Amino acid sequence: MPDSAANIPFCDKPMGMIDDPEHAEEVTEDAPAARVRRPSRLAQGAAIIKAKMRTLPGAPGCYRMISAGGEVLYVGKAKDLRKRVTSYTMPNRQPNRIQRMIAETATMEFMTTHTEVEALLLEANLIKRYRPRFNVLLRDDKSFPYILITADHPAPQITKHRGARGRPGQYFGPFASAGAVNRTIVALQRAFLLRPCSDSIFSSRTRPCLQYQIKRCSAPCVGRISEADYATLVEEARDFLTGKSDKVKQRLSAEMQAASDALEFERAARLRDRVQALALIQSRQDIYLEGVEEADIIAAYHESGHTCIQVFFFRNHGNYGNRAYFPAHDKTAEPPEILAAFLAQFYENKTPPRLILVNETPAELALLTEALSLRAGARVEILTPRRGDKRKPVNHALLNAKEALARRMAETASQAKLMSAMAEVFELEAPPKRIEVYDNSHISGTNAYGCMIVAGPDGFMKNQYRKFSIKPANTDAGEAPIEPGDDYAMMRQVLTRRFTRALKEDPDDTHATWPDLVLIDGGQGQLSVTMEVFAELGIDDVAIAAIAKGPDRNAGRERFFMPDRAPFSLDPKHPVLYYLQRLRDEAHRFAIGTHRAKRSADIAKSPLDEVAGIGARRKKALLMHFGSARAVAQAGLTDLASVPGISETVARKIYDHFHQG
Repeated sequence: MPDSAANIPFCDKPMGMIDDPEHAEEVTEDAPAARVRRPSRLAQGAAIIKAKMRTLPGAPGCYRMISAGGEVLYVGKAKDLRKRVTSYTMPNRQPNRIQRMIAETATMEFMTTHTEVEALLLEANLIKRYRPRFNVLLRDDKSFPYILITADHPAPQITKHRGARGRPGQYFGPFASAGAVNRTIVALQRAFLLRPCSDSIFSSRTRPCLQYQIKRCSAPCVGRISEADYATLVEEARDFLTGKSDKVKQRLSAEMQAASDALEFERAARLRDRVQALALIQSRQDIYLEGVEEADIIAAYHESGHTCIQVFFFRNHGNYGNRAYFPAHDKTAEPPEILAAFLAQFYENKTPPRLILVNETPAELALLTEALSLRAGARVEILTPRRGDKRKPVNHALLNAKEALARRMAETASQAKLMSAMAEVFELEAPPKRIEVYDNSHISGTNAYGCMIVAGPDGFMKNQYRKFSIKPANTDAGEAPIEPGDDYAMMRQVLTRRFTRALKEDPDDTHATWPDLVLIDGGQGQLSVTMEVFAELGIDDVAIAAIAKGPDRNAGRERFFMPDRAPFSLDPKHPVLYYLQRLRDEAHRFAIGTHRAKRSADIAKSPLDEVAGIGARRKKALLMHFGSARAVAQAGLTDLASVPGISETVARKIYDHFHQG
C-alpha cells in the first residue's frame, strides 16, 4: 500500500437481517391488528452502503465490502470512490452476483490513494491477502524458480533459486516449473561443467565427487581446472543463457573438429557431449518469437462459466516453459474482466516483462499498462496481435488453454462422481469437501513424524498438508511416556494437536478448515485411539474411518473400520477403493519423505557443528588432523591448539564444549 494511503474504517453496528434476499420488503404478523414491514437483506445492505457515503471522499482508492461475520466479500478499486460506491445503492440495476454481495454486506472499509494506478496495485495486494469470494481469484500464485550463477565465490556455482534475489549473481528466468529448471541445470552441467555444490561442500572436498566422474563438473574444488579456464566456462554459460547459443555452439563445434583433426578423440568426444547437451536444451523450444528477447504470452479460454489461462515465458530469446491457471470467478464474469484481474494479481509479486501478448484485450487496458509499467520500473506493452508472427504463439497458447480446460472439466466431473460414491460407501450426509488422511513414519521410534494430507473435489490440497514432529510426552502434566515405536501414542499426539488447534482457531467451522472425513492408516486399534481423542475433545460431528492392509498386505484386500459398524471390504475393482489407495499411498509418501529428510539431516550432522566459532575451514582442519569427530572430542588442549588455524582460545572453546562436566 502506498505510504500516503489513508485508512478510513467504518464499523457501524449492522442492522438485523432476514433470510429472504429476493424481495424488497418482508411482511410479518407479529400482532393480530398490525402488519409490520421490515427491509429485506438486499434493501438493508444498500442502506448500509448509502450511509457510508456521507463522509466518503471523491478520491481514488480501494474499498472492502464486509459481512456480519467479518469476512471480506469483495475488494474493489475506483478513480472516484464516491461515484463508484453510489452504484451499489441502486441494487435493482445490478446483476444477480452483485445483488447477492450487497445483501451480505454489513459494513465497508475504504483506503484512499494518490492515483487510480496506485489503487489498482493496492487492489491486487488486498485480493491476494483476503481472497474475497466475489472477486476473480488467482488460486495458485507461487513464486517461479530461476537459475542463478553466483558471483560471491572465485568458482561460481550454478543452482536453482526461489524468492528474493539477495545473493550476488546473475539470475535467469523465470521458469514455469522446478522440473524445467532442473532439466536445464543438468544439461548446462553437461555442457559447461559448472559446479552445483554449495560453498561449504566445495571448501571441504579433498577429492573429486561423483559429479566429476560422470562428467557434469570440472572439479574446481580440488584444482582439476584452473581458475581462468573455469571462468571461461562460466562466461560461456552466461552467453548461452542470454541468448547467444548459436555463437557458443559454433565455437564448441569448431573446437571438436580441431580436436578430431589432431587425433585427440577423447577431447573431441567430450566436446561432442557438450554440443549435444546444448542441442537438448534448444530442442525444448517448441514455439519461437522472432526478434523478441523477453515476453509473456497469455491466452484465456472461457467455456461454460470456467476459464483456463495459459502463460508461456520467453526470456533471452528462449522458451522457459508454460503453466496453466484456473482462476476462481462467478459464472457470469466476462473474459476481459477475468483477464484484467488475472494480470493484476499475477504480476503483484513478479516483475512484468517489457512485452505481454494476450489473445483478448483485457478490461481497462490503459490503466493496467500504466500499473504494470510502474511495477516493472520500465515501459510495459500489452498487445493483442491479430495476425503475423506474434499471433502464431498466441494461438498456440490458446490451443493449450482449451485442451487444459477440457481435461480439467473432465477430471472435475469424474471427481464429483467419486465424491458421491465416497459418501455412499462411508454413509456420509453429503459428498466430502475435505478429506484428511493421517500416517506415521519412524525407525524404531527415531525421527518420528506424524503427517496429514488433505484431498477434496479438486484433488490433493498440498498447501494444506501438515507434518507433526513427535514430541516426548509431558510426564509432569500426567501424560504417559511415549515408548519408541508406539504408533498408538504417536497417533494420539498428532490428532490431539491437530484438533485442539482447530477448536481454538476455528471453533464454529466458519472457514471450512474442518474435515468431513478423517482416514487413519491402520486398523481397529488406530480407530479406537481416534475415537478416544475425539471424545476427550468433544468432537462428535466428524466421520472417522481406518483403512488396514488386507491379508498378506495385498492391495485390493483392504479392510475398513468405522464406529458402530462391522468391518467391511470393497470389491477389488471398485473405483472408491482405487481412490482410497491413492490417498493412502500419498500419505505414505509424504510421511516417509518427511522422516527421510529428518534422518538425512541428522546423519549429515557432526558434533563439531554444535561448537561455537567452528566453520567449514576449521572443521576440515580438525578432521584432517584427528581423523574423526570422536577423536576431536577426546583430544586434549595442547593437541587441539597444535592444529593449523586453531588458536588457543578456539582450542579452549572446543575442549570446554566436549568436557562440560
